[in-house]
Amino acid sequence: MDRIDQFSHVTEPNGTTDYDVLIVGAGFGGVYQLKHFRDLGYKVKLLETGDGYGGVWHWNAYPGARVDSTIPHYEFDDPELWKGWTWKQRFPDHNEIRAYFKYVAKKWDLQRDTQFNSFVQSATWNDAESKWTVTTREGDVFKTKYLSLNTGFAAKRHIPAWKGISSFKGTFIHPSYWPHEGIDLRNKKVAIIGTGSTGVQLATELAPIAKQLTVFQRSINTCMPMKQVDYKDGEQAFARERYPELFKNRVDSFGGFNFNFLGRGTFEDDAETRQQTYERLWAEGDFKYWLATYIDMLFNEDANREAYNFWRDKTRARIHDESLKDLLAPMKQPYSFGCKRISLEKGYFEIFNEPHVSLVDVNVTPVEEITENGIRTSEKEHEFDMIICATGYDACTGGLRQIDIRGLDGVSLSDHWNDGAYTHLGMTVAGFPNMYMTYAPQGPTALCNGPTCAQLQGDWIIAAVNHMRESCLKKMVPERESELEWRETVMKIAYSSLLPGTKSWYMGDNIPGKPREPLIYLGGVPNYYKTINEVAAKGYSGFKFE
Repeated sequence: MDRIDQFSHVTEPNGTTDYDVLIVGAGFGGVYQLKHFRDLGYKVKLLETGDGYGGVWHWNAYPGARVDSTIPHYEFDDPELWKGWTWKQRFPDHNEIRAYFKYVAKKWDLQRDTQFNSFVQSATWNDAESKWTVTTREGDVFKTKYLSLNTGFAAKRHIPAWKGISSFKGTFIHPSYWPHEGIDLRNKKVAIIGTGSTGVQLATELAPIAKQLTVFQRSINTCMPMKQVDYKDGEQAFARERYPELFKNRVDSFGGFNFNFLGRGTFEDDAETRQQTYERLWAEGDFKYWLATYIDMLFNEDANREAYNFWRDKTRARIHDESLKDLLAPMKQPYSFGCKRISLEKGYFEIFNEPHVSLVDVNVTPVEEITENGIRTSEKEHEFDMIICATGYDACTGGLRQIDIRGLDGVSLSDHWNDGAYTHLGMTVAGFPNMYMTYAPQGPTALCNGPTCAQLQGDWIIAAVNHMRESCLKKMVPERESELEWRETVMKIAYSSLLPGTKSWYMGDNIPGKPREPLIYLGGVPNYYKTINEVAAKGYSGFKFE
């Protein structure tokens, strides 16, 4: 079996190992902090597992991978960047996003303070020195006063423990390890296991290429049409004169965009008006049908059912086979709409009208093992040349727990989170001084436009470190009571919604043995922004300083 699941690592010379700030991860959060900490005179280093910038976009090079946030929302607000950058599409693909990060790296001169091919495997707090000692898998050792973890919510891949994976004679791959040079799948029999965003994108892209494509589905994806736009002659979604206002207003939107939920409930409109509203939002071809709809859609079961029924009828009209209609868009709502990650698609449902594309419902015929020749379900053995394991990630906590992080008294972060995630503000953890996180558990994270959260959390972290420098303080650590109160806040908001009633990675349901809990702050970006700024304005209430 050819299993594609790792890249080689080359250790670069690291020079001095003592820093003011050590940043882990070269996605939006990491590169933003590198630039701004350095501008303020800090001695800073960024460590990245891969060999390029982009975070998840460095790894997601599989066919069809593209962002489902529209531009210019999905970029930094620095005029030095946006004045000279022109996007090719409304929803850029992975190649264009990596090109954008190369552009950012050049403009911000990031390379001189970045070390690639460096997997951080441990971080230990020394209380006598008030410093972290950070070790990479490649053997480098660093000391730093402040540790900023920007590993993202999708840093640890999840591959189910199926029997026989190593026996498969074809190619077995998790999509995040897709080689940048691509894989030739012409005339191949291909299996895609999983129908999350990645599975949907892959299936749509590979259907015209593969000789045979079989999609293994556990639950339906209530994905919505992506209204793609190809830009020509310098055209963009918005005139650049509007950019400053748009970027400023991102923090006033629930999802970090420039749109919000409607100021009324579903049934405040009569049936005709409601239908017109749904049609208008649907026609936008972005997240508006999800995050700019009626204000009660994620909280009221009847309102949610109305949204699902509209989606269902729109989707079923695109599928020819009646049995497939029931599998892909069943008449009876299987879970609360919008409480699994919504994806955007470009012709996904139409691929199942093709004779060489088939769908396997693993709830009816589950995968029993991987064989030499393919996949054996409870019904039969399917033969494949390639198996794509689009089974997602150990989201939010997994990427952080795979690092051996030890704080005060040698307690590990993994043990601290053994029974669930505990943070203060989704950015700090009690018992772990001078340690910060972005895009982490109990922050807006996956329900926030990436660059929006990267900047608002990054600004807060930078301001907190500045506060310590200006006050000649050595240590900042949240109190345990603050952590418990924040967890209670996250829980209270989540359980007032429909989200906990749906099995999803938002709740940790995709990882066997993982505590079931809301992993994301559901109060929206404006409330989050207001809360963290109030904490800072009160002298960082809830934190202890030394």
